[in-house]
Amino acid sequence: MVSPSARRRAVKMSVQENLGKVAAACRALGLSRSSYYRNGRSSLESRRIRKEVLELSEKHPRYGYRRITALMRRESFEVNGKRVARIRREEGIKVSKKQRRMKRLGVSTAERQRAERPGQVWSWDFVTDQTENGSCFRILTLLDEDTRQCLAIHPAWSIRAVDVITVVEVAIARYGVPEHLRSDNGPEFIASCMQDWLKAQEIKTLYIKPGSPWENGHIESFHDKLRDECLNRELFGNLQEARVILESWRVEYNERRPHSALGYRTPNEYAERKTNRFDGGCAPPNPAPLAAAGVRGELMSSATRWQTNEKQNTKELTLYPETGRWEF
Repeated sequence: MVSPSARRRAVKMSVQENLGKVAAACRALGLSRSSYYRNGRSSLESRRIRKEVLELSEKHPRYGYRRITALMRRESFEVNGKRVARIRREEGIKVSKKQRRMKRLGVSTAERQRAERPGQVWSWDFVTDQTENGSCFRILTLLDEDTRQCLAIHPAWSIRAVDVITVVEVAIARYGVPEHLRSDNGPEFIASCMQDWLKAQEIKTLYIKPGSPWENGHIESFHDKLRDECLNRELFGNLQEARVILESWRVEYNERRPHSALGYRTPNEYAERKTNRFDGGCAPPNPAPLAAAGVRGELMSSATRWQTNEKQNTKELTLYPETGRWEF
């Protein structure tokens, strides 16, 4: 106990425990009473750092101190991760998260393809949620396993194999044709029309072993982030609102959210370094599969018609190349 702050804490504890008065405790511990009563002073820089940590922690309540540190360094703050952790601990900020245990059914002997470059392996899967009135809807997600970019988030009441093909076609028009697609053995992924389309596109399939979701770990980890940072925090009034919010979160995930597996760079920054391609801008809040897939700008030279089925109400959406707008 050599520092003044440690002695000050000891004096305070002695007084609280009724072991003596302040003067006697200070004499016993070799601390002057002026030092005990002196208020600590923090510099302007320290107050700025503390304010920034608290603001970012409030804005991103599911981010840990490492990710908060990465965000602050992006804003030109020279701050150590231990300092950020100490400030959050003093303010009582923490991210509590229960780890789910998974019992393995057996050791898979199949050789797994690991992504080593952008476009080598894409993963896709479904996640479910519900609106405020309890109506359930499905969300199709598409992820590049190398860059961790979310290529598409498409919510709908029901998603058939032909709807999956539509969303992937739009993503291919933006990012190019992948070499492999990894998925489980869901009926949408093993349908005959899906198999024929994949063969026509010369895309190889990687089906995981039934009952082994850990073999598709990248998309499962992405779904965990999606549910933790978006689905569990938002209350969707209707499907259209869910589409707007999910697309906004997808843009933030790709463009602003630091990813720990990428050295706390964003997926777009990592992809830009490897392929010199950048997914910028914002997609319009549009219920069409093209806008739900997150593709921006003009993709075709002539008008293309897309059909969407929402609660048995069929709408026809047309792309006008002259203006680059979609209109019913």
